[in-house]
Amino acid sequence: MPNPSSKDPGKNSGKSADPRASNRKKTPEFRPPALGSIILFWPFLIFHALLRPLPKFLRIPLRLGGDLCIAGLYVAFSLGVIYYVRARPYDMNKVAEMPQRTIVYDRKGVELGRIHGEKRDVIDIANVSQDFIFAILAREDKRFYKHGGVDWVGVGRSVVENFKRRGMAQGASTLTMQLARNTFPLKSQLLNFSPKIQELDRKLLEVAVSYRLEAAYPDKQQIMQHYLNRVFLGHNIRGLEEASRTYFEKSAKELTLSESALLAGIIRGPNAFSPFKTIDGARHERDTTLDSMVREQFITLEQAEAAKKEPINIRPEWRRSFHDSYAMDAVGQELERILESENIEMGGLKITTTIDSLLQKKAEDALDAKLRQVERSPGYQHQTRAAWKELPGENKPPPQYLQGSVVAIENLTGAVLAVVGGRNADESRFNRAMQGKRQIGSVFKPFVYVAGFDAGLRPDTLINDGRLIRGEIKGARGWSPDNSDGKYGGYMPASVGLIRSRNTMSVRVGNRAGIDAVGEVAESVGFKTKMPKSPISFLGSWEASTYEVASAYTIFPNVGVRYQPRLISEIRDRDGNILFQNLPKSYEATRPGSAWAVNNILREVTERGTAAAVKSLGFLKPCGGKTGTTNEYRDAWFAGYTSSITCAVWVGLDTPKKTIEKGYGSTLALPVWVEIMKTADKLDYKAEGIKSQLSFVECRLCRASGKRATPGCEAAGEAYTDSVSKEELPPENALCPIHPAKALAVSEADLAVDGAPKAETVDEAALKAEPIDLGPIKDEEEAPLPLKAIPVEEE
Repeated sequence: MPNPSSKDPGKNSGKSADPRASNRKKTPEFRPPALGSIILFWPFLIFHALLRPLPKFLRIPLRLGGDLCIAGLYVAFSLGVIYYVRARPYDMNKVAEMPQRTIVYDRKGVELGRIHGEKRDVIDIANVSQDFIFAILAREDKRFYKHGGVDWVGVGRSVVENFKRRGMAQGASTLTMQLARNTFPLKSQLLNFSPKIQELDRKLLEVAVSYRLEAAYPDKQQIMQHYLNRVFLGHNIRGLEEASRTYFEKSAKELTLSESALLAGIIRGPNAFSPFKTIDGARHERDTTLDSMVREQFITLEQAEAAKKEPINIRPEWRRSFHDSYAMDAVGQELERILESENIEMGGLKITTTIDSLLQKKAEDALDAKLRQVERSPGYQHQTRAAWKELPGENKPPPQYLQGSVVAIENLTGAVLAVVGGRNADESRFNRAMQGKRQIGSVFKPFVYVAGFDAGLRPDTLINDGRLIRGEIKGARGWSPDNSDGKYGGYMPASVGLIRSRNTMSVRVGNRAGIDAVGEVAESVGFKTKMPKSPISFLGSWEASTYEVASAYTIFPNVGVRYQPRLISEIRDRDGNILFQNLPKSYEATRPGSAWAVNNILREVTERGTAAAVKSLGFLKPCGGKTGTTNEYRDAWFAGYTSSITCAVWVGLDTPKKTIEKGYGSTLALPVWVEIMKTADKLDYKAEGIKSQLSFVECRLCRASGKRATPGCEAAGEAYTDSVSKEELPPENALCPIHPAKALAVSEADLAVDGAPKAETVDEAALKAEPIDLGPIKDEEEAPLPLKAIPVEEE
């Protein structure tokens, strides 16, 4: 049998192969690592190659530990890349853009308040006490000027300390890291499912952003300044300057060592250690910071001990509340409109208003003082403010106590000097001065007379004070108002109708002018509400705001000119650049001669009319004005002026109802006006005689028609000499239609002159009759009127 082939040993031989052949070690073939492995894992390959010469017992543990370290470096590098990419979108310029609040000043530069943005005052680091710089370094980041954003020495120290104490006893956030956290929203909303992972992610992103901050702001002083302007110090306070002014009522430059240490100490828990909440906790943080300053050799032990003995003098509790203000509310509304129209970005602005803070304060005090006096009167039936304040709990129902509103405007500029929308803006935010609409009653009558004088009437034109006759007043149908005293005095000069606030005379004057003409006057002088086209409107049975009434009344001291009311005079940005300027704007609202004539009558109202109490209340300077009282004493008004200021006052309940018995405008509103005007005069808003630039000429007129007198007027004894402005002077051919030269009888159709409304039928016997004695002028009470004017169909 042939031997097995050498190529196939033992095949089919039935014999076992040589056992030594199976035990012989084969030399492993060397396979070089792939290129991808070399690129990815070259640190491992080099490290393993370096370990090959070492004995096995050393090589294995070193390889295990080294691999772990290299893997850690891989993870760190990967995280670095990931968070570097995530940190790229953050705009480092935003760090310097502080959303500080807009500061609002009064006309004299006194701060009224702040709106928009955060509660912050941005300052330069040069204006910060050096003691505070040392305190913040010792407390928060002693190696601030040595690290590049992250203090890895501090991180290591923190890890060791926390390991010893078995908890988070010490942090390692640098000032740069805190600045990153205070500037940018670093929390990922995608990780809300795990707060711990979310916090770790935020911390890593904070590190990446910190390095970017250090690169963007190589000057450490810049980072320090931005940090000081952004740091949170409790009670919604942002920035050191705001904190210094809030807690200690001084600027950051004036902080003492003790105060600096306290503010630096509470940064780690600003609300928990606020001196407003716990003076002992704040003191402990101060002392701890002082000890750190000694340890870091910023101060001596003696200085620290002296600072610890200093008392902590913080803002007293009664000055910590920042109250709402009706003036600020009005300014805020005006500002929103201006910002939108001028495309100005809000925040960090400096707003100069027209408000006079001293006059504003007096108006607030005068209104509340008068209404408290009313609430103390015997038999007062409504809720008092004192009773409302005593209601238990913080969520009290809206107040139902007696309210009021005041608006004061400078005549020759339209500058709003005071806005009072109620007794207390903290208790009721509703601004009655700007938003409240109430029946204006007799305060509207002067504008009816303006329209009447525009139509050719004169103050001495005789107007019938008798009862209205059905069909006499256009559109009145069967309506016939009463006079407040129930008396009817026959024919009297038109001026008497306004001085004594006669309803029947006022309606007749309005009828002579025409409802459309009266409505045009109302719109021209600034009433925003459209006057209802009904003769009831002649008596002010429609609604308007105190702001509208005050602005409208400025035409009388201004002799027909109205300046548009304005609350904001100037807006500047944080760098002082003017963004908006609101200069006085005026226009001729009514004919000057008519406004001048009504002005002279309103002056008599304060001398011998329904507002004659002005003198007895202590205001002796020249002034004019008109009272108003709506039916059942629901609303009490007084609108009046001096040569400098016009002021309107309203008093009433938010739900219209009777205030008090005999709650006249002269009783409730006029005393408030007087107190405000007495203060205004002391503040150099002088009340002097009102002067006119009009040219006047004398001419003979008829008392019955207001036209040029004829021989018939002379014969009837109705002619008189009047001083008339040139623009109001009737044309030579505008002769009296009631008394023709030959005293011929005329028809009613003949009484319409120059397209004017038809004149009332004149009873010549009544003209010659002596007027009924109406007695002394008493406080007015309006004839019953509907709560809202209802248009009446024309007949």
